[in-house]
Amino acid sequence: MIDTPEVIVHPNGCLNRRNAAKYLGLTAGTLSRWASEGTGPKFIKRGRAWYRKEDLDAWLDAGEVTSAAQARARGAR
Repeated sequence: MIDTPEVIVHPNGCLNRRNAAKYLGLTAGTLSRWASEGTGPKFIKRGRAWYRKEDLDAWLDAGEVTSAAQARARGAR
């Protein structure tokens, strides 16, 4: 059995950085670093960083590959 961390989605459909990281299986530090580098999923900056759940899902979907060769080709970009 896999223990899934509880992720809190606010009524407006947004997640704070900590919950977005849990949702993606990453650390908040990774999301913070990616934000400063201009990579990773889109976010809204209103005091703190907020991530729309649909943007996180779209970012995950954009990374889908059907083979290891396709994944290697994407990594070479």
